[in-house]
Amino acid sequence: MRRRNPIATITRRGAVLGLAAASLGRQARAAAEIQSISFDGLYKSFGVLGFQFSDRVTALRGKGVRMVGYMAPPLKPESHFFVLTREPLAICPFCQSDADWPVDIVVVFMKSETAMVSAGRKVVVSGRLEIGSATDAETGFVSQIRIADAGFSLA
Repeated sequence: MRRRNPIATITRRGAVLGLAAASLGRQARAAAEIQSISFDGLYKSFGVLGFQFSDRVTALRGKGVRMVGYMAPPLKPESHFFVLTREPLAICPFCQSDADWPVDIVVVFMKSETAMVSAGRKVVVSGRLEIGSATDAETGFVSQIRIADAGFSLA
């Protein structure tokens, strides 16, 4: 009679539980890698000579971030982007050049076209941080700081 090694035997239940545990571990690590940033922590300095991004924001370039703010009035009901602001706004806050860039807004580019919420609604945004002057090819809007490949939920 041949004996089975109990350690070498993998049951279907054990395999499913092992895969589920590994998946949860990956999700927990991914969530832990997302850093929260705030409007107060975006810049080291700003004034008539321009601005400098904070050391933390510079270090987070290209990484996952989470930010809370208000959705500015969208240009249309469904869009692939919106403007996140520190305070609720009634008009487009970045329809100028990047020389006039307000320091209390962040452009959010969604993963796909998404229905926007009413202007002035507080939202939580998660995505990849991008910094430096960039012009959106579709709209021509210029931005200095963006959250790309983003999603949002109501705060």
